[in-house]
Amino acid sequence: MSVLNIFSKDKKENLNKGLSKTKESVFKKLSRAIVGKTAVDDEVLDNLEEVLISSDVGVNTTIKIIERIESRVRKDKYLGTNELNVILKEEIESLLEENKTTDYKDFTIPEMSNPFVIMVVGVNGVGKTTTIGKLANQFKKAGKKVIIGAADTFRAAAIEQLEIWANKVEVPLIKQKMGSDPASVAYDTLSSAIANKADVVIIDTAGRLHNKVNLMNELTKIKMVMKKVIPDAPHEILLILDGSTGQNAFEQAKQFTLATEVSAIALTKLDGTAKGGVVIGISDQFKIPVKYIGIGEGINDLQVFNKSEFVDSLFL
Repeated sequence: MSVLNIFSKDKKENLNKGLSKTKESVFKKLSRAIVGKTAVDDEVLDNLEEVLISSDVGVNTTIKIIERIESRVRKDKYLGTNELNVILKEEIESLLEENKTTDYKDFTIPEMSNPFVIMVVGVNGVGKTTTIGKLANQFKKAGKKVIIGAADTFRAAAIEQLEIWANKVEVPLIKQKMGSDPASVAYDTLSSAIANKADVVIIDTAGRLHNKVNLMNELTKIKMVMKKVIPDAPHEILLILDGSTGQNAFEQAKQFTLATEVSAIALTKLDGTAKGGVVIGISDQFKIPVKYIGIGEGINDLQVFNKSEFVDSLFL
């Protein structure tokens, strides 16, 4: 992997701003949870559990965090509530570390002879098209030659929206008319990418088919057809989730991981929500790396996920 840039000051400031609603919500609730208390006791831990669950960290992950803090309270005998923020930060960082969450520094692709192929999946409305456009922009800024494939042929709007983004970012878009075979679009896109010596291919797929079997069959067919052009494609299956939906994001992750082999996750719309805790829960529960986070509407407001910087921004 080649690292293109360090995690810059500007990116850090954008991250802080993007997570401000989550931070404000969590610490406001945390302050109420410990008001009048001097030690971390059972009542404080019960209140902390409510804070984490209401911040969409998820029940199972919350229980893990609470158990870790309980263990530290028993070991250290006495912990003051003024230390709770520090302990909570350390335990969340530790949990993400154990889940082998990668600290991404910037937009990277492996060195390979063929184009790096990303197949993008996710339901309609989660910011899939926008994320594809922003991702194409970031790779292009990093000096990569990018091609997008509009393989969500079930909605005319999906093709049109992707075309707007492709024009905005100034990258080629391979498309066919609405109702065309999605696998055919994927085949054409990969063939064009090889012919034009592209570095990165981003393939959009249908946001929703009427049942999981149809979804699984469609995604499997697209993958099989791509392998005819590039045998090890797709190199990444990127699931887009809307962070502002909280627990719905967990359910979508569950359905898509059952339907296909998701290898990375992008969580969008974190700037508009107090539910940023969903990043922690999804990383923990699905053991799939959160690779990108959307923290604003601007074209440059897609960041690689860096667990250390993320947790640091929550606890500044």
